[in-house]
Amino acid sequence: MNGVIIATLVVSLTGLILGIFLGVMGKKFAVEVDEKQIKVREQLPGNNCGGCGYAGCDALAKAIAAGEAAVGQCPVGGAAVAAKIAEIMGTEAGDEARKTAFVKCAGDCEKAKENYKYSGVKDCSVMPFVPNGGSKTCTFGCMGFGSCVKACDFDAIHIVNGIAKVDKEKCKACGKCVAACPRHLIELIPYDATYKVKCASKDKGKDVIASCSAGCIGCMMCTKQCEHDAITVENNIAHIDYDKCVGCGKCAEKCPKKIIHLD
Repeated sequence: MNGVIIATLVVSLTGLILGIFLGVMGKKFAVEVDEKQIKVREQLPGNNCGGCGYAGCDALAKAIAAGEAAVGQCPVGGAAVAAKIAEIMGTEAGDEARKTAFVKCAGDCEKAKENYKYSGVKDCSVMPFVPNGGSKTCTFGCMGFGSCVKACDFDAIHIVNGIAKVDKEKCKACGKCVAACPRHLIELIPYDATYKVKCASKDKGKDVIASCSAGCIGCMMCTKQCEHDAITVENNIAHIDYDKCVGCGKCAEKCPKKIIHLD
């Protein structure tokens, strides 16, 4: 009986000593966490998509708390989350314009010509290893195998009739589809942008016509119509400066190939 009592006392004493030791060490080596960082992290949506430019929501919260990132850096949270974080940080949220992804291609199954029928692996990343970079004659357009679709966490992009199309209401502008597209066809533009150039071909006009009926031929008719210097032609392709564009539509009216679209 005495042995049981002694054993119990030894175990209890050992536990007490270990508890005190762990408590002291915990305080001594504790990593201090900024209270603002914790509060900011609570407001972030937790998608960990990387669209903010950081490794995840934890990393972004730390950067915001340290003043290294803007309160509106989270594209998924948008203005509502930015306002809450600004209140925590004691700053103004600012007027950050909402953005959406946009696919610079209109070469669907009816418009884009094909050199052959492809029946291999359905992934855009494989196309550089097949003849002509894929079955379509145009080597600048959407290949339609959905690498962007697989990258999207928000079900905001789908392949429709051979090309990727973005649902701007679902898009959070995280940029994953932008990074996933091997031909760099997707860009982030203002959500309220009116006219868009749905082509990215840098080929000369006659080569574009031979490849796709919906391609920009670099004729510069659009630039001649714009009174605000909002559209230019570089490397045979038209580009819209959304900071200058007023949405008048004159460029779209005069485009002979009708590749400037109102969405």
